Amino acid sequence: MYNETCMNGLVEATKSELLAIMPTASVPLYRVPGAWEIPVCAEYVLQYTHADVIIALGVVIRGDTGHADVITSSLSHELQAMATRHLTPVINMVLLVNNEAEAEERCLGTRINRGVEAARAALNMAELFQKLHTAYPTPKGKEEDE
Repeated sequence: MYNETCMNGLVEATKSELLAIMPTASVPLYRVPGAWEIPVCAEYVLQYTHADVIIALGVVIRGDTGHADVITSSLSHELQAMATRHLTPVINMVLLVNNEAEAEERCLGTRINRGVEAARAALNMAELFQKLHTAYPTPKGKEEDE
């Protein structure tokens, strides 16, 4: 797994924050080898489960080429497409950083911890979508079919 220490910190911060706010939450974790593999795993979860929200976590460190930018741009596009296609929030917390120090600050630090931010965004979106489903239980155009 790429950037394992930072990834472990990001995952732990996310799970801890989720469970601190919502102790009974089910938080399944699916690990992939690298950021490129996140969309296919997320798509599978969206198609085969009833997930309220997906949190995509990753750490990509820029190198001497533009490869990291290509990976994260493509990944962001795919995750957003999934969210709109499945009408399920997908929190994109795949970090693109310039160096290991930036990754550590965002994944292992307490001042800026993107895992905590991801958890809070996920809970906010899950709550919002629960309200939306309650207010609008039937998609537009479907009420005539019933």
